[in-house]
Amino acid sequence: MALALESAAAPVVDGLRPPTEARGPHDAGAAVDRPALVITAGGRLPRIGWRELRDYRTLLYFLVWRDLRVRYTQTVLGVGWAVLQPVLGTVVFTLIFGRIVHVPTDGVPYAAFALAALVPWTYVSASVSAAGTSLLNSSTLITKVYFPRLTIPLAPVVGSGVDLTIGLALLAGALPLLGVVPGAVAVVAVPASIVAFAVTAAGVGCWTAALSVQFRDVKHLLPFATTMWMYASPIVYPASRVPARFAIWYGLNPLAGTIEGFRAALTGRPVAWEAWLESAAVGVLLFVTGALYFRRTERVFADVV
Repeated sequence: MALALESAAAPVVDGLRPPTEARGPHDAGAAVDRPALVITAGGRLPRIGWRELRDYRTLLYFLVWRDLRVRYTQTVLGVGWAVLQPVLGTVVFTLIFGRIVHVPTDGVPYAAFALAALVPWTYVSASVSAAGTSLLNSSTLITKVYFPRLTIPLAPVVGSGVDLTIGLALLAGALPLLGVVPGAVAVVAVPASIVAFAVTAAGVGCWTAALSVQFRDVKHLLPFATTMWMYASPIVYPASRVPARFAIWYGLNPLAGTIEGFRAALTGRPVAWEAWLESAAVGVLLFVTGALYFRRTERVFADVV
């Protein structure tokens, strides 16, 4: 990648070196000819670049709006799909696992048990699926202009928050009808779990987006891996069914403790905070490592996308 060199006196912020301002009348012409933005090489260790993401937040809003328009344009139900997906999943799981298999639910009606887990799972799976292919779908944009590439996989995570908000409204109306009353701990557990879901989805999305550019097999493996992840998480069954000797390993699933804690808070049961913190910590680790790996490999995206 060709790099433009600047004077050593100009500060470097997140890999970007601003042009030096004119100091006097003799420098006025030189300042006019200087570029508005000079891209320089970063250090050996990648950085997430929070300041640069903040400066390009308008672009992030535009990408989110674009994704929402593409998702719901020329659809009959529109945002109604955000309600229909968890509802249909709840109906199917209730018939199969609640009525036929008789999966225990720790005293919670199975419909409420499944719906409280499917709403966050639908958000995470939709975010990861869209983020995983986001770079491939934005190839023309990547090869033409400079902008923080990290905004591309983050846009589906932010945009899917609209569906999550609708799903939360669905839960608020459906749980009382199903005879379930949230506990007081929900005031803390629900917002904290939502943040954990978003961080986990962003981390996995960064990993899959970066890997899918270099290894196109990831695009084909992603739906299968997402399905396996669902059954490896306490969605159709409670985490209490996992043997105690495997509990610490089960908590390494970044959704195991957080989804179970989210559902427990909404159904009036105590939250297992140790398991919640373990899964949330894994989600944060996934995000940090995923974002750093993404930044380290983004220099080749325009060449191989």
